[in-house]
Amino acid sequence: MMVQPLIQMVDVHKAFGPAKVLDGVDLSIPQGQITTVIGKSGMGKSVLLKHIVGLLQPDQGQILFEGQPLAAMKKAERRRLKMQVSYMFQGTALFDSMTVFDNIALPLTEHGRFSKKEIRRKVEEKLQQLDLKGIENKYPSQLSGGMRKRVALARALVTNPQIVLFDEPTTGLDPIRKSAAHSMIANYQKRFDFTGIVVSHEIPDVFFISHRVAMLDEGHIIFEGTPDEIQRSRNPMIQQFIHGLEGRHDHLTGFVPPSQGMEKFTREMVRLQRHKIDFSLVLLRVNNLEVIDELKDHEDSQKVLQHLANHVQGCLGITDTCSRVGLNKIMVLLSNSDIGRARMFCSELAREMEMKKILDIKDPPRACISVSAGFAQAMENSDLDRLIQQAGSADNMFYEFRVC
Repeated sequence: MMVQPLIQMVDVHKAFGPAKVLDGVDLSIPQGQITTVIGKSGMGKSVLLKHIVGLLQPDQGQILFEGQPLAAMKKAERRRLKMQVSYMFQGTALFDSMTVFDNIALPLTEHGRFSKKEIRRKVEEKLQQLDLKGIENKYPSQLSGGMRKRVALARALVTNPQIVLFDEPTTGLDPIRKSAAHSMIANYQKRFDFTGIVVSHEIPDVFFISHRVAMLDEGHIIFEGTPDEIQRSRNPMIQQFIHGLEGRHDHLTGFVPPSQGMEKFTREMVRLQRHKIDFSLVLLRVNNLEVIDELKDHEDSQKVLQHLANHVQGCLGITDTCSRVGLNKIMVLLSNSDIGRARMFCSELAREMEMKKILDIKDPPRACISVSAGFAQAMENSDLDRLIQQAGSADNMFYEFRVC
């Protein structure tokens, strides 16, 4: 049985003068998930968002909310729906002349329907929930970049919206802050269960937080599916776009991007099937980065992942390959290796981790980071997803170590 999408765009057209921006867009947004819209610059991604938030009306076609056409809604219904939608702008768009408290309170004061007591209660609730307690009287200029992002998200969430729109949320950020912003969106989406719609060109990073991906090109949605499905798509236009943006290396870890990891797996499978040359996979997972997020900052948790990647690099052979396969997961493909070599790799990494501090951050919290290492040996009928799942299962867990 198909679940009805929260939002549906059906044959939506929009033109500005002679320029067609949306030319028959069909798109489904499921409830309680993060859907990311990707595409070249100037292809209408922000215009698409403005239709969802109600800032623009389609020239043709329908936008449905829970199956009901927005155009058929009465004014009161449209007003209630608008209160369920929030927007997190590029670059946070915080007001420097206002305190953190007043910035977060702004959507509530603009509604004009809440008393000062209600506004204070709602703002203090969000300060507590987003780990911002104690900075309410500071100004944005006094905060770190990661903290400003969190304040902007608190402002977007203070009305308890059902839908949050993110328009290029990581534009202009360095690799640490970019990864931290993605981690923050993913963590709080799980906590508050909102439906997230992200417009982004940060590939492949944004795939780590997305449940669904849609690609907009020449006014049409040419792909809609999971991050895995789009990365495996054989459509040359999609592949050219993805490969054109992802770069030669992951900026946070220095590893090859996921697509190159998949290509390496394919080459190793050919060698195994044709020449019986074994290879194995090691899956490393940082299990509790959220501890650092809560006690310190999302930027510090990403530094932990970066330091782990540096240690992993020191244990690699010349033909081995590493890539990220999630916000907190690293995949290592070990060429010419059996389970014995995979065990040796994990042992060497464990010694490396014990010798060097992974928590190389200022004023580290009194908490431990748990890193698990699992492995699996490829068989002639293996596929990558199944091998990763096998390496991550409790039965194949080789080592779990804690770094404090």
